[in-house]
Amino acid sequence: MAAPLISQRSRRDLRGFLEVLEQRGRLRRITAPVDPDLELAAIADRVLSLGGPALLFENVIGSSMPVAVNLLGTQERVLWSMGMERAEELETLGERLALLQQPRPPKGAREAVRFGSVLLDVLKARPDLDLMPPCHQQVFKGKQVNLDALPLLRPWPGDGGRIITLGLVITKDPETGTPNVGVYRLQQQSINTMTVHWLSVRGGARHLRKAAAMGKKLEIAIAIGVHPLLVMAAATPIPVQLSEWLFAGLYAGEGVRLAKCKTVNLEVPSHSEVVLEGTITPGEELADGPFGDHMGFYGGVEDSPLVQIQCVTQRRNPIYFTTFSGRPPKEDAMLAIALNRIYTPILRQQIPEIVDFFLPMEGLSYKLAVIAIDKAYPGQAKRAAMAFWSALPQFTYTKFVVVVDKTINIRDPRQVIWAISAQVDPQRDLFVLEDTPFDTLDFASERLGLGGRLAIDATTKVGPEKRHDWGEPLRRPAELEARIDGRWAELGLADLGGQAPDPALFGYTLEHVLERLAARA
Repeated sequence: MAAPLISQRSRRDLRGFLEVLEQRGRLRRITAPVDPDLELAAIADRVLSLGGPALLFENVIGSSMPVAVNLLGTQERVLWSMGMERAEELETLGERLALLQQPRPPKGAREAVRFGSVLLDVLKARPDLDLMPPCHQQVFKGKQVNLDALPLLRPWPGDGGRIITLGLVITKDPETGTPNVGVYRLQQQSINTMTVHWLSVRGGARHLRKAAAMGKKLEIAIAIGVHPLLVMAAATPIPVQLSEWLFAGLYAGEGVRLAKCKTVNLEVPSHSEVVLEGTITPGEELADGPFGDHMGFYGGVEDSPLVQIQCVTQRRNPIYFTTFSGRPPKEDAMLAIALNRIYTPILRQQIPEIVDFFLPMEGLSYKLAVIAIDKAYPGQAKRAAMAFWSALPQFTYTKFVVVVDKTINIRDPRQVIWAISAQVDPQRDLFVLEDTPFDTLDFASERLGLGGRLAIDATTKVGPEKRHDWGEPLRRPAELEARIDGRWAELGLADLGGQAPDPALFGYTLEHVLERLAARA
């Protein structure tokens, strides 16, 4: 794995990452007073949409805590949080994780060495305990708990209240003791209570159902202000029996330092800026929402589990780390792009014909997938689409799958549109599944929670898939292309080399293209 950007373990925290961003000129400190109710998110959203820097609001109205936002607002900064410089390094990491997701006996000495190397990484990645954790520098219990002191955001005018968005929500399986670490939205309900919004398939929801069956309360901790790498690990779908702490250690190349909570039997990252400790009594719920969501609409109001906060611990002069949802581009979309790269090798291992896959940000990071396959037989595109839908839990909610040949660059929308236009007959190449499970935030579904899926076979047709001969694809001899390459400077065209043309030249009116043209003017 790549060497971490911050090698010293003591600096693998939020403050260390802020230092990296500042050293690289990608952090802007805002000293003017800013209101966390609507104003802060509106400012950050505009900066994010321009591809601007991370922001640290140092004068937040109503709270003494600075607010860090837009830290992961570009793919570049997501890579830095992982200790990487190039997106291709994410796939190298994914190849190593694939050996853990579905281990199989190594074939030959080379694979045995690789597997042994991964096992060594696992040993290095085991978490350990910090006996004097920074997150315990200040402790507030019982009546001292005051959630109003936190600079919680209300991002959108129709939002139902103030929310936590980037807290690591930590629970344990009441039977096995295996922890689950997820990133779930929490809404403040009072000075010491919050509701947590999680889907029924998530680990926290499973733990609550088990606790209810055993007649127990579920202990819960929310760690706020951790190194972004831990947020990435918590957002990664992993096998139920594995711990997110172990995966975070694999991401980091070293074990996560944990601290035992003060009032619940849970562990949290010792460098957390703020930790909320509490319990959920099964059956205790309050209305949660509405909130602006990643689909670009307000979600509904749902009764959600009520969390009683009994203890708050924090570092001295804590920094509050947050984000907000909405129509892309947003930080959660940047995380999804990185996870896409990490999971490409894992998907290839499960579905060998898949060469590459892409979840476009504009497709809400999981609603539309483009898959490139190495096609060898008729009907293979439909098989690949079916296999994709069942490969990982998050793909359950993917509505559209476009399958193209491996020669298509799936990250170039012009090539994908060409493949659909040139290779697809709607009568033959559209495959619809009706009445399949969907998340309730997808309002396009005729019945909330139930909707259809569509696969589009945009591959070259072979065998019985075609009933007539197709024209010969246009191509020039390789020697001609090579000869022109050699003459490019002689022709006086060297200044036109290498860089991709501006999409605006071909009629595309993407927002970032317009902004770039305006800046040039």
